[in-house]
Amino acid sequence: MNDWQPYYRDEQITLLLGDALDQLRTLPDSSVDCIVTSPPYYGLRDYGAEGQYGLEATPAEYVETMRALFAEARRVLADDGTLWLNLGDSYSSGQGALNTDFNERWHGEGSSGQRKQEKGRPSRRRDGAEVAAARRAVTGLPPKNLLMIPERVAMALQDDGWILRNKIVWHKTNAMPSSVNDRLSNRYEHLFLFSKAERYWFDLDPIREPHAMRPQRRPSGRPVDKIPRPGQPKQTWSTATRNEVGVDGHPLGRNPGDVWAIPTRPYPAAHFAVFPIDLPLRCINAGCRPGGTVLDPFSGSGTTGAAARQLGRKYVGIDLNPAYHDLAKDRFAQGVLDFDGAA
Repeated sequence: MNDWQPYYRDEQITLLLGDALDQLRTLPDSSVDCIVTSPPYYGLRDYGAEGQYGLEATPAEYVETMRALFAEARRVLADDGTLWLNLGDSYSSGQGALNTDFNERWHGEGSSGQRKQEKGRPSRRRDGAEVAAARRAVTGLPPKNLLMIPERVAMALQDDGWILRNKIVWHKTNAMPSSVNDRLSNRYEHLFLFSKAERYWFDLDPIREPHAMRPQRRPSGRPVDKIPRPGQPKQTWSTATRNEVGVDGHPLGRNPGDVWAIPTRPYPAAHFAVFPIDLPLRCINAGCRPGGTVLDPFSGSGTTGAAARQLGRKYVGIDLNPAYHDLAKDRFAQGVLDFDGAA
């Protein structure tokens, strides 16, 4: 790295303070092996820091911000490196975008929370056409539209040279209830796996899942423990389950697939946008070579750094807000205690 002073550094962790794009520009080419990150979602919340991402005027501006940032991140990433990008979606509204998991819970589309918030505000009456036009000017879409922000960003990165290898569904098994009553509530977010090149570091073995043990079956498809009907040839049937190799032939387990059922486990001291440590643990295990360096351009409270530290990788975290870096430093100082469910 260059001869500047980071916000914090030890033998394993480096924290950089400032705008993500500006700080990425200070890093050498091919200096990290894996990127695991969750940028601020479009139109979700104000983190109280000037220059923060996610408050762009339109979805197109947000997508371009993400494209430019990850173009610089691509330079910093090793040629055989991977990018794991977690993004949630938003809905169009009169004020811009409403996030599906937070804003709708409190100020949902047509919810009592939204009506209470607006009650008593000075306003002038506008006809339906005028209201619709004002809302459409923000996003280009009528209100209540799902904006497809994750897909828009993913396609922009594809057009910019990234190779999209997976669109993973993170199923939140304990997702918060929603007050919305004119559509289905949201229970998942996207996690995209990108690479710079067709050949890249990927180790499936550390994230394999145990094989499901199933009873053997007769050629007819009936379970093996059924007694043959009278007149059938006498045969010897075993009720043992399949052996530990499993149906895909690998003794360590099966491919976990692209739907990950992982509960949210927020870090108690952190801001409310923390993703569970199980996500970066799985991404780093599969996508970062042993002893390599993991980068998170939106480090926040340091969940990705905690995962990298646990797995023996180095970590570079960037954040605009020094309060989050201070929180991350305290978190790293907890050592192994941090990884026993506090994330």
